[in-house]
Amino acid sequence: MDSEKKETPEEKRERLRQNELKNNPTGSLNDGINRGSAGNLNGMGWKETLVLILVLVIGYITYKLFFS
Repeated sequence: MDSEKKETPEEKRERLRQNELKNNPTGSLNDGINRGSAGNLNGMGWKETLVLILVLVIGYITYKLFFS
């Protein structure tokens, strides 16, 4: 019976998170905005970064050719 009442670490984290959301609803909005603005460049390897840079450069050149 005692094992049913014990809370796993995941359940405890979820309970604390839910309490925080109830007590501070705008905090989660702020967290989401900050995460979105920071981006996730750590997940990109050097190949993806190179492709991103090439796309930006090609886009800029195309823009200058057609709209200037």
